[in-house]
Amino acid sequence: MPIWTLDAAEQRALLDRFLRYVKIDTRSDDGSTTHPSTEKQKDLARLLVDELKAVGCADATMAESGHVYASLPSNLPAGHPASGKVPTLGFLAHLDTYPGTSGTAVKPQIIEAYAGGDITLPATGAKIPAASNPNLTRCLGHTLVHTDGTTLLGADDKAGVAEIVTLIDWLGRHPDIAHGRLCFACTPDEEIGHGIDLFDLAGFGARYAYTVDGSDLGEVEDETFSADTATIAITGHDVHPGYAKSVMINAVRVAAAIVEALPVDRLPETTDGRLPYLHPYALEGEVGQAQVRLLVRAFSERELGEREDALREIITAIGARFPGARIELEIKPTYRNMGDAIAKDPKVIDYAMEAVRRQGLDPLRRAIRGGTDGSKLSAMGLLTPNLFAGGQGAHSVREWISLTWMAAAVGVCLQLIGVWVEKSSADG
Repeated sequence: MPIWTLDAAEQRALLDRFLRYVKIDTRSDDGSTTHPSTEKQKDLARLLVDELKAVGCADATMAESGHVYASLPSNLPAGHPASGKVPTLGFLAHLDTYPGTSGTAVKPQIIEAYAGGDITLPATGAKIPAASNPNLTRCLGHTLVHTDGTTLLGADDKAGVAEIVTLIDWLGRHPDIAHGRLCFACTPDEEIGHGIDLFDLAGFGARYAYTVDGSDLGEVEDETFSADTATIAITGHDVHPGYAKSVMINAVRVAAAIVEALPVDRLPETTDGRLPYLHPYALEGEVGQAQVRLLVRAFSERELGEREDALREIITAIGARFPGARIELEIKPTYRNMGDAIAKDPKVIDYAMEAVRRQGLDPLRRAIRGGTDGSKLSAMGLLTPNLFAGGQGAHSVREWISLTWMAAAVGVCLQLIGVWVEKSSADG
């Protein structure tokens, strides 16, 4: 099977799609109780319905929840060896961007032929340093897109969205490429762990699926963290500070003491690889009431429980220092490591690795220090590993992406479709 490459016009179309999508503010909101969490995610969803119809998905639609669904019918003739055997494949990306960094008025900056060195962000003068972004040295001569320094870029995961639309467009213009039935979805609220809430799994109809939401060139991910969210509610006692001796119980101080007591060697900024962490990501309140929210992340249920037990011990110790304070802990499950489910039917990951190789790349099989919609989908029975989309520096104002890597992601998806057809033919 040949290496699939996008010509200059096709790469330009891919870039134009990406630039169009990142300018639409789609930040989710983890404090919201609506679906989607922010109505503005539907602005991109509605645009995508129109664009998907334009590239050949006549059934493209947006659900009230903000999910976008579309499909292409199989083009395998009745006599093809894979006809009736190749399973329906799904490809997914997410609409929303990380809520902790501004996504309003994104001003993407384009470097036509990156020559190396640090990248200066024009609005702030800050830099994307080459020394701490080693993948920049792999992108010499590439067209790069980065932020102006005031917002994130949104490559996580609008790169995946643009790549999926480009994949569909490419298949429509190359009808000789054999494929089974293909399903596509774009989900809201993935960044806050709710991308699969209200997802129409039965209506989607895929037997196996892939999220296009990874980072480095050639990356294939078959594990995620297991994730819980911990909320600590603190009730103190507020009085006039001039008469507070032996009476005031300052909930802000209690919250600060809990955060300060977290193990330094189990924070996200001090861990990598397969190490778990506790991450305090929000602290708010006043003397009478305060709240700390934390992410609990680990690759195994045992380690997840250990981190939560460590948090309980901290709360007990801090409670002893602040008698009279009421400290309540609530832990809510978010998602679980998809690795166990995928291991039961390993061809879904084996075929992805083969697709990367056929595209002339070295496959990088990795575990994600995070999660994707694939975590919940795999637990629901739709095995969904993660493929690279190319974005770097996710969630930050130093986010950037290579157009060459985006085009390679499209090529890997095309290869993957072909691998499934070939393997299904051989099975018969």
